[in-house]
Amino acid sequence: MTHGNTPADTAAAVPVPPCSDDDLRWMRHALALAERAQREFDEIPVGALLVGADGRLLGEGWNRNIVDHDPSAHAEIVAMREAGRALGNHRLVGATLYVTLEPCAMCAMALVHARVARVVYAATDPKTGACGSVFDLMGDPRHNHRIAVTGGILGDEAGRRLTNYFRAKRGRPPLP
Repeated sequence: MTHGNTPADTAAAVPVPPCSDDDLRWMRHALALAERAQREFDEIPVGALLVGADGRLLGEGWNRNIVDHDPSAHAEIVAMREAGRALGNHRLVGATLYVTLEPCAMCAMALVHARVARVVYAATDPKTGACGSVFDLMGDPRHNHRIAVTGGILGDEAGRRLTNYFRAKRGRPPLP
């Protein structure tokens, strides 16, 4: 996928904004966080950040599962925790999450409960993606909040980083 709507987005009741220059800028920031996770902590290279409706960075993070011995320390959760502390609120109303990998079910539901307005992700996750690839928890009409989703922003770059991380773990050479 390049950028734009995921198939699930077209069925969701939430309008999906197109990719903007700001989306690209923030996703590049998320990619830098993913690179840091891999380089400094040998974590799975996923980075995430939350931006308020006013354009202000609220929180950021990367996967910390291994270093923190915490299965819930996904990049999205780490960024939401930081944003919640910064705002002094568990609700992140109006915020946009930028993340380098499509959120899983755990992260998707945390985002729904936090009332995040929009999620922009890079690479799709064909195994556990919860924004339309496997599940569509963001747009499920049974929930009391739905989230606009834009997928595939710099997805090739993010996907290549993830693929090469796992190839290296298996002793295989990186792909170009």
